[in-house]
Amino acid sequence: MSLQQWFLVFLWMILYILYVILSEFKRVSKLSGPPTFPVIGCLISFYRNRHRLLDWYTELLAKSATNTIVVSRFGARRTIVTANPENVEYILKTNFNNFPKGKPFTEILGDFLGYGIFNVDGELWRSQRKMASHEFSTNSLREFVMNTLKDEVDNRLLPLMDSLAKSSEEVDLQELLTRLAFNMICKVSMGIDRCCLDPSSPAPPLAKAFDMASEISARRGAAPLFIVWKIKKWLGIGSERQLKDAVELVREYVEEIIHNKKMTVRQGENDSQDLLSRLIASGQEEEVIRDMAISLIMAGRDTTSAAMVWLFWLISCHQDIEQKLVKETGLVSEDIDYESLKELRLLKACICESMRLYPPVAWDSKHAAADDLLPDGTAVQAGDRVTYFPYGMGRMEALWGNDWFEFKPQRWLSQGEPDKVCPYKFPVFQAGPRVCLGKEMAFIQMKYVVASVLRRYQIRPVRSGQPVFVPRLTAHMAGGLKVFVRRREQLR
Repeated sequence: MSLQQWFLVFLWMILYILYVILSEFKRVSKLSGPPTFPVIGCLISFYRNRHRLLDWYTELLAKSATNTIVVSRFGARRTIVTANPENVEYILKTNFNNFPKGKPFTEILGDFLGYGIFNVDGELWRSQRKMASHEFSTNSLREFVMNTLKDEVDNRLLPLMDSLAKSSEEVDLQELLTRLAFNMICKVSMGIDRCCLDPSSPAPPLAKAFDMASEISARRGAAPLFIVWKIKKWLGIGSERQLKDAVELVREYVEEIIHNKKMTVRQGENDSQDLLSRLIASGQEEEVIRDMAISLIMAGRDTTSAAMVWLFWLISCHQDIEQKLVKETGLVSEDIDYESLKELRLLKACICESMRLYPPVAWDSKHAAADDLLPDGTAVQAGDRVTYFPYGMGRMEALWGNDWFEFKPQRWLSQGEPDKVCPYKFPVFQAGPRVCLGKEMAFIQMKYVVASVLRRYQIRPVRSGQPVFVPRLTAHMAGGLKVFVRRREQLR
């Protein structure tokens, strides 16, 4: 061929490639979501918004006609993010078997949670779920939880708050409530001794290791390029080295507790009602027991404390609601028991409303096992990451009205009992087969702690302004919540 013919062939090839690229750009641009380009996808937008992913996703979802978006970016799996209750029900219940946690998810958390119930699928999950479901449903465990609450709150938390009120000393309420929740879950799940509640004293090594492992594992999931943390893990450097050290410390600590507990069981000296004793009695392998215990501590420690921190802050901003809560808690017996907790309907509505705006788990992901079609018409490809988004759902006008941004507990009472609200509209405890087994225990703990504190003390933040909501595996308030504590009778 002549040089002119070669030039025409080359020009035709260039034009064809441009046509393919533009066709692909036109196709992906029709999908709801951020600006997306061939090859790199939405990597540029994702990187620009990496420090505000929650609000970025929420803005995109609010603009979508179906409250669902598709996020495709270089270096990560195609992700479908939804705030549509019909989709959530389909993912968590209707077609549950097609949306397991999936290997990509278990890989991110595998070093920390191992084969614990929150990080496994299939038969291993079913066997753990069946065993845990039985234990969580026993009356003896509920009694054990109430007795532990009374001990921790009445004998430790309230005396500390009395001391803080007398000294007019500020305290980080987030740190205080995290320690309280840590004590509770350690006692209930493993029957071990507690750490000091006073935030001025050093946190125990186990709690520090949990914080480190949780934060780094969460950063894995939010990384713009997953290959980065995988290379760091392979080389054993940076944050991945810190994660390894933290996980080793957690596992050594829990394994020692299991060993000591087994010794007391063999010697016939163990009559404890904690979950670890029950798991050992069930004959589970030690690795499974260890990983289940770690999962339970992580979930029970961070979720309830996060929910209570945001609730106390919201109550301090709405003093009319605070006064109603004080009146309601004053109507129940001074010695709060399980039955009297049921009477605190406004308090439960406040807890639900707080979690609507600031859910302890901002998002949760599954991975499609096969091609599928969501109820809103969104096509799912095998291997896609499918994320339902409680944080965004709490901010959808289509679900909560044009006053969604307001803290209005009465919206729950107007629909009857808070429990009557569709769990797929409010999936803070998941829903379907994987609904949180500790849901009732969490409400018991939150209601008991908040009622005990509110009826005696006024909590006021040291600084005004909007705190920053930071998602990790479970969410927290950036910088904590510094408050002053005052006894109510001194205010009259």
